[in-house]
Amino acid sequence: MRRVGAIAAAVCAAALVLSACGPGGTGVATNGPVNVGVLTSLSGVAAGQYADSERGAQARFAAYKDAGGKCASRGFDVVVGDDQSTPQGALTATQRLVQQEHAYAVLPISTYFYGAGQYAGTQAKQTPFLGGAFDGGDQWLNPKYGNLFAAMSGTDFDKAATTYGDYWKRIGGTKVAVVAANTPSAAKSGEGAALSAEHAGLQRGYINEREPLGPMDVGPAVLGIEQSGADVLYAVLLPNTAYALVAALHQAGIQMKSVLLATGYGADLLKSPPAVASAQGIGFLTSYAPVELNTPVTQAWSAALRKYAGSQTGLPSFSMAVGWISADLLVHGLELAGCHATQSQLINALRADKTFTAGGLFPQPAELRQRGTYSVGGPGNCSYVSILRGQAFAPDPNGSPACGTEIPGVRVEPK
Repeated sequence: MRRVGAIAAAVCAAALVLSACGPGGTGVATNGPVNVGVLTSLSGVAAGQYADSERGAQARFAAYKDAGGKCASRGFDVVVGDDQSTPQGALTATQRLVQQEHAYAVLPISTYFYGAGQYAGTQAKQTPFLGGAFDGGDQWLNPKYGNLFAAMSGTDFDKAATTYGDYWKRIGGTKVAVVAANTPSAAKSGEGAALSAEHAGLQRGYINEREPLGPMDVGPAVLGIEQSGADVLYAVLLPNTAYALVAALHQAGIQMKSVLLATGYGADLLKSPPAVASAQGIGFLTSYAPVELNTPVTQAWSAALRKYAGSQTGLPSFSMAVGWISADLLVHGLELAGCHATQSQLINALRADKTFTAGGLFPQPAELRQRGTYSVGGPGNCSYVSILRGQAFAPDPNGSPACGTEIPGVRVEPK
């Protein structure tokens, strides 16, 4: 449930003998519930993409409680901060979560967290931040910011990996097109994919890495892709914008050997018949194993999403998955540091850890001791490719997962 500042303040006041409350405090834990802040988009252009952030986190905590987890008896209270789909909004919301709501930990599930990055690593340096590092902010790489941990997604968009280029080469691609939103993470992710393609021997075709976030006139991109002769496409756009682009390519009779979308996998797409029609044959990327792999881990995850997140299909949306995995990292850290660990103890335990796999959803453990150890997808520069066929996603044998290595001597600079 969402809590108000008065409740958090009352808890803090009641626990003064045990806790250093307020911004920058050591945050000694009490026996009460863990106060968890979730930073996400509740309003603005990105709100639709992040509608399930809170539900994903809440579902992980509920599943942990019912499973009798080691620290489940403490309980978890969640308070949400709205970044308003802007960097300034992210800063304001983060400040409120830390200073007014006294969050023990904050889960940033936001494209705009980079707006709060410096504050998180300096003035809020005693607060653990555990979340998706897909915003492209430098805060995730700053060696002085020891309290930030990437629960999922790449942590160094200045690097490029062989992953996507090798994947496209395996399926017969010859020339790459990129259309990316004009945000730091999207633009660098797009250029990284183009460099990966070139490294694998593909040519560079139409490249647009400065598209304003939100609805776009897809006509120029379609014309550019057609004229360039590109046969594989990487789109780093909001899902609805990407679907419109793909539909326009179909209408123009342009056949692609592969279209990869950075987001869109999951239940949200399947709820929209027009989106399903437009997205046939598209490959959707995730850093975590898709439920359609039907492993014991993904089967258990799907069942938990049905039970605790209200998912009718058992498929996560992007924000639900980030919420779940970020909450899972917090639970993992508490079990390492002790259920009543201070914030500093939690930070120290996670910084020394090399065992986190999101319950087996990652193909290999995340390297929390170091920053910037991968640039694509998740640990090991691995991404899973799920292709929409009919009314369901099918794991691509060429990308279950597709993994790679860092390309030496390359620094990503969007064009």
